[in-house]
Amino acid sequence: MRYIDEFRDPNLARVLVERIHAGATNPMTFMEFCGGHTHAILRHGIRQLLPATIEMRSGPGCPVCVTSAGDLDRAIALADVPGAILTTFGDMIRVPGSTHSLQEAQAAGADVRVVYSILDALQIARDQATRPVIFLGVGFETTAPTVAAAILQAEAEGRRNFYVYPVHKLTPPATRAILDAGEVRLSGILGPGHVTTVIGAAAWEFLPRDYGLPCAIAGFEPLDILRAIEALVRRAAEGCPAVDNTYSRSVRAGGNPVALETMYRVFEVGPADWRGLGLVPASGLHLRPEYARFDATQAFPVEVAPVQEPPGCRCGEVLRGVALPTECRLFRRVCTPLRPVGPCMVSAEGACAAYYAYGESADD
Repeated sequence: MRYIDEFRDPNLARVLVERIHAGATNPMTFMEFCGGHTHAILRHGIRQLLPATIEMRSGPGCPVCVTSAGDLDRAIALADVPGAILTTFGDMIRVPGSTHSLQEAQAAGADVRVVYSILDALQIARDQATRPVIFLGVGFETTAPTVAAAILQAEAEGRRNFYVYPVHKLTPPATRAILDAGEVRLSGILGPGHVTTVIGAAAWEFLPRDYGLPCAIAGFEPLDILRAIEALVRRAAEGCPAVDNTYSRSVRAGGNPVALETMYRVFEVGPADWRGLGLVPASGLHLRPEYARFDATQAFPVEVAPVQEPPGCRCGEVLRGVALPTECRLFRRVCTPLRPVGPCMVSAEGACAAYYAYGESADD
């Protein structure tokens, strides 16, 4: 199939793998920030193609996974607001909170609905004009502009029953937090493709400038990822860190100015609570005062009990790149997609779900 097969050419893959093996004569550890990259790497068997000198570590690039337990508990409490309809993406409904999940709240009588877009939630608000409709806004810079656009549309319509609980997060500050913590020594970063389509490759220039690390922006096909890894190997071996945009068919240096303008028109930057990282300054998006009437937490100030993290779950360490999913004693034995203990096993972008789906066992 055109436009797919050309990024899966085995001959080109062989050339890139040979270059990677030739260049990676010393140990190198790379982190793929994006959960989509983790799944692609495992699904296409890329780890098995790499030399033993290269180690790939997953990062915090799963928006469902990095949603803190406290934020999730608040979303569950919002679902119990009398008459409210809480809308969310499919993965979020199964993530365990301190005591139960949104799915369990739904089973207990809360009106929780899965939507594919915030526009679905806005349509529900139109159809259910006498009931408050709350959208749980989870995601990085990729989804935040769509939420901002929907809020602008709701404002233009004078929609009074539409609310958003925004827990959007910004990716570069999380990368800084991981590097500043110093828990894992990295040789380079595999930059997220979808996010960088919005924020632009220039947003990652701080990595070579401030940390001396190369960054390669990658797409999601096998050749995309191999080309990015080859660039990281070359930069690390030569000791000349820079940002390489190996996903130039989608990513530009300045990103998507229309999406960014829409996002920052509605949101302003503030702190955010990340699972595994804690409170990270300037890493979240909060509604600006002029749009505060759409903020579900201000309209419905619910009380939330102290957070209870699941005992034994190492999702936080996996998200920081400190541990592999297979190093968690719950992996595959207790924690499975059918009975997940932590969010990394629930989400379609979760590292634990990827290791489970593509044959990685606790004994590998």
